Amino acid sequence: MSPIQGIAQVASAVPAAPSPGTAASPAGAGGFLDSLKSAVGKVNDVQLQAGQAVDALMTGQTQDIHRTMVALQQADVSFQLMMQIRNKLVTAYEEIQRMQI
Repeated sequence: MSPIQGIAQVASAVPAAPSPGTAASPAGAGGFLDSLKSAVGKVNDVQLQAGQAVDALMTGQTQDIHRTMVALQQADVSFQLMMQIRNKLVTAYEEIQRMQI
C-alpha cells in the first residue's frame, strides 16, 4: 500500500461537510466523534503494523527492507496527517472560544 492509499484510508473516515443550506443534526455530532475515533484507530493500526515490520526485519523473519521502509513511511505520513487534523481542530476550537455572542 502506498502512502497515498494510507492517507485515502484515513481521509475516507472523515465525513463530507454538509452543504451550506442544511442544518447539522444532533446525530451528526456523534457521527463526527465516531469518525474521529475510527481515524485515530486506523492511524494506530498503521503504527502497529510498522512496528511489526521492524520487529520482523530485526529478528530475521524477513529480509525485505523495502516493505519495512514503506510501512514506516506510511506510519509517518498517517501520523503527520493526524497531527495536522488535530492542529486544525484546536485552532477552530480556540477561534470559537474567542467569538463574542
